[in-house]
Amino acid sequence: MFLLLLYLLVDKMKINPKTDIKQIFLSGIESVLPDKLIKSEVRWSNNVLSIQNHSFYLPDFENIFVIGAGKATALMAKEIESILGNYISAGHIVVKYQHKCALNIIEITEAGHPLPDENGRKAAQRILTIAKQAGSHDLVICLFSGGASALLADCPDEISLSDLITTNDLLIKSGASIQEINTVRKHISKLKGGQLAKEIYPAQTVSLILSDVIGDRLDVIASGPTYPDPTTFSEAYEVLKKYELINKVPLSVVQYLKRGIAGEISETPKSDDSIFSKVYNIIIGNNKMALEAAGRKAKELGYQAHVITDNLQSNIEETANFILSTIEKFKEKSHKTPICFLFGGEPIVKVTGDGLGGRNQHLALYLATKLENMPGITILCGGTDGTDGPTDAAGAIVDASTIQTAKEKHILPMDYLKKSDAYHFFKQVGGHLITGSTKTNVMDMIIAIIE
Repeated sequence: MFLLLLYLLVDKMKINPKTDIKQIFLSGIESVLPDKLIKSEVRWSNNVLSIQNHSFYLPDFENIFVIGAGKATALMAKEIESILGNYISAGHIVVKYQHKCALNIIEITEAGHPLPDENGRKAAQRILTIAKQAGSHDLVICLFSGGASALLADCPDEISLSDLITTNDLLIKSGASIQEINTVRKHISKLKGGQLAKEIYPAQTVSLILSDVIGDRLDVIASGPTYPDPTTFSEAYEVLKKYELINKVPLSVVQYLKRGIAGEISETPKSDDSIFSKVYNIIIGNNKMALEAAGRKAKELGYQAHVITDNLQSNIEETANFILSTIEKFKEKSHKTPICFLFGGEPIVKVTGDGLGGRNQHLALYLATKLENMPGITILCGGTDGTDGPTDAAGAIVDASTIQTAKEKHILPMDYLKKSDAYHFFKQVGGHLITGSTKTNVMDMIIAIIE
């Protein structure tokens, strides 16, 4: 009996939750690095380009163009260059600031995210130009990942870039889901909602996609530039009404949507459009892959690992309650081995103040307020792209000591939650998760360790 207790004590001493939880998170990210995913899915041999189950005989094509947008597309483009080299006639991608890498053939632009900017507008125009020059004997390889909806800062002539920025800002802060936000984005765009595929046609299109949305919905990822759009102008208008934005967004946006509803502007391409007969949309990575890899790392470190869901999409309070209730169910049971729970998705936060932060820091702070009297639990909330909101943090790590430290410093956590200012809370109290740009993006991971 004594030896058993000694063994369990020694085994427990091996556990270092705050160090381990970060290793587990980084292992998840490592599994979805875009260049590795491209390398595993794209091969070239004997003039045949193989992408999953699809094959393309390169001599059949006069030109190969590479275009795309998203936080992860720099490494995707780099690997495509290493595979195809001088077979690429031209290309252009747009990534978030601090997310680029050196490319030899494909042009790369850094632009604004989460809010569009002038660089994103110029990049979108360049991508549109390449799309338009593709002919019936050409192949266009599109690269998309999370962030593309903002980075492709394209808009109709009737809507200015300033109006586009304002609309995006209001939508992001409204509490709307990404599906709802992108419904609007697709209907004030020249490229989103299948419209890029329309511009590329009659060339052959292959889109390689790193998913950052719940359920890997191709019409939602990057706002679906090469996928049929099931939404309408009417639905986009209803989103603005639902979140009381009709009188807040610029008049040009409202008028444009009304013209679309009246049939004065063509709807986005639907599933019966013949253009999609020449389009392949291929998902190469997602949140589930990252969670499973993180789980394997947790087991290596000595934890029981349980992937609970990759479908978190409720508001912060509901998400936190789900995580805590999951923990409570297992805490009630006797367990000799520390447990690691893994959750994925994209919780929704409604911004209520003028503070600084992101949904992961906000969720972590909210969870911290519940953990004060729950020792032995450590939780990490992190964005897989390494940047949570407009900050240099990927998220935060919290436990029972987080609020205790805040009290010692006379810092009131609820004040920071109300101001949507989680970043400055953790800046003072400690707990920030800093990874730098990961150059990938598959939504968020929430990891909980029970000692």
